[in-house]
Amino acid sequence: MAIHDRPISAVILAGGRSRRMGTAKAALDFGGLPIILRLVVELGRVADDVIVVAAPKESEPYCIEQVLARRLPAITLLRDRAAFAGPVDALSDGLRTARHDVVFACSCDLPLLRADVALGLCAMLSRHDAAIPQIQGRLQPLCAAYHQRCSRVLAEMSAQGERRLSAVVTKLDVRRVAESELRPIDPKLTSFLNVNTPEDYSRALQVVET
Repeated sequence: MAIHDRPISAVILAGGRSRRMGTAKAALDFGGLPIILRLVVELGRVADDVIVVAAPKESEPYCIEQVLARRLPAITLLRDRAAFAGPVDALSDGLRTARHDVVFACSCDLPLLRADVALGLCAMLSRHDAAIPQIQGRLQPLCAAYHQRCSRVLAEMSAQGERRLSAVVTKLDVRRVAESELRPIDPKLTSFLNVNTPEDYSRALQVVET
């Protein structure tokens, strides 16, 4: 799949603790599919290279191979080098592994993510290092487009002890994407509705039911 003849990769980060949810967010059922599998299928519509970055096998709260069994031959599964170290290392590894220069990256807790949003953000990347949406005043670095070269910057951040992915905006040439630019693609911006808690999960299910 491509944007203006430029193929894209997709990276899904799935190595968190899911502490606030109390169970693995990636494995929650959503419309008959685990959220992580739903994301793999959706992003596979626009990316011909899909990478999932999961926790080390011994630390994983569920068997991701079992959840992704139907898709494993078509995707790349990476493991975090250290358990629950945060998204900086995970995204760096995912970007480095990507086959294409243009990469859409997201967390595993966005069950309503639309492939068109991923494609649109990648198209907005242009010559910037990253295209990061700003929703309700907050940047969304885990639903954003990155150039593969950002892997080096993230690795440097990690080496300096920086674990906050939000700090990347001070290190990169970031195109901040306004809500008004995204609403033509996703009018209610449901692509950015993440499910960190049981209440969030219930709210997302209600969106689907209505």
